[in-house]
Amino acid sequence: MAFAASLAKLQAAASCPICLDYLRDPVTIACGHNFCHSCIHQRWEGLQGTFPCPVCLHHCPDRSLKRNTHLCYVTEIVEQIPTSGSQRKMQEEIPLCAKHNEVLTLFCEKSLELLCPQCKGSLDLPDQPLIPIEEAAASHREILKRHIGTFTNNLENAETVYRKQDENTWEVKRKMEKEREELDHECEEMKSFFEVEHGEIDKDLLMEENDAEEKLIEYERQISHLRFRLSSLLSKTEEKSLQTDEDLLTGIERIHNSYGNRETLTVFSCELQEIFTLPPRYLGLHEMIRTFQLELTLDSETAHPDLVMASDRKSVTYRRPDGLPNPQALTSSPAVLSSEEVDAGRHFWAVEIIGAGECFLGVCKESFVLNTPISPSANNGYWQHQLLTRTCGVIPTGQRKVGIFLDYELGEISFYNLNKRSYMYGIADKFTEKLIPYFSIASSSESLTVSIIRV
Repeated sequence: MAFAASLAKLQAAASCPICLDYLRDPVTIACGHNFCHSCIHQRWEGLQGTFPCPVCLHHCPDRSLKRNTHLCYVTEIVEQIPTSGSQRKMQEEIPLCAKHNEVLTLFCEKSLELLCPQCKGSLDLPDQPLIPIEEAAASHREILKRHIGTFTNNLENAETVYRKQDENTWEVKRKMEKEREELDHECEEMKSFFEVEHGEIDKDLLMEENDAEEKLIEYERQISHLRFRLSSLLSKTEEKSLQTDEDLLTGIERIHNSYGNRETLTVFSCELQEIFTLPPRYLGLHEMIRTFQLELTLDSETAHPDLVMASDRKSVTYRRPDGLPNPQALTSSPAVLSSEEVDAGRHFWAVEIIGAGECFLGVCKESFVLNTPISPSANNGYWQHQLLTRTCGVIPTGQRKVGIFLDYELGEISFYNLNKRSYMYGIADKFTEKLIPYFSIASSSESLTVSIIRV
């Protein structure tokens, strides 16, 4: 084994560093390195001023080439030495130092490069940590294993983000379809307002949809590109970890750098703009709900005994009592107040009515006597949803949503049909006391539930 290694060194010394073949007409340049006369002449062809050595990069002052007769004789002898197949294979496999043409046996942990024993004396910092390549390879192989685990997790996370992004894409499309359905519904309800505007609205909606899809496609392309990069990096890392010690440590810095430049992903969210151009009354209602919606809860202490209140104090249900009526059943309508009072500003709240019967919605003064035989009216401090009772009579089985808007300073109460997004009725008066939202169910009702909701 030692003889084979020595023979490999001797044959390497008799070889040209440029063509890697045995030296032909060897010459020596100013730095002491030897080359074929034709190889170094071709390498320096066209250069002026200084001429760098292909091995050590030393700048030779001129093209002076000194013929090396002794090395020519040695090369002729080396060429005559028979080389077995195993020796040739060993010569091909053993990496040699480019500077000193010796076998690389050491690894520098600071510069992350393979070195030969002679390189140690030429280091800028002689105390740099040098370890045998077997030990260095084992250490870096463990690091690569950890990198493989991390890259695998990153790839799995990228796959998860990709799936979620795909779901998000379909969700945006579903929202767009829902928006279009609502638009078509509004067009049917307000056809006279939309005969001219419908085409423009749909055009704007399509432009926004295309823009959203373009952004989502671009982000999906970025995710796919990152997935490809992570897969490629994972494959290269796994392949690197299986290489021989010398090959593994050669270029190991690129693997480490690529590990440090990892990217993170989040699911891209596409927010849709409101582009509908609706009639002024609808836009006023929409802005009213968004700006002035009030959080209400019912006051259990003001509730009529025949009203069953939910635990969250957001709804009451009336069921006609059996047997003898309650002493308070003489009340014209079982009622309940909210816990909140209003003495200024503008406020909006909404209710949902489910069941069959009559109900009354409105506000009353703080001084109004609740659950008494007194008939509620504006004269005694109560403003009710009279139009609902007068126009609809018995509410059909199902659900209906009603919005109430109070402008205290202006002295107006407005009622809206939220199912159709339309204005129903308004009351104008002058308010001087605190007002409380009022909810009442007619005692003639079979079973009716009134719930405070958010819209």
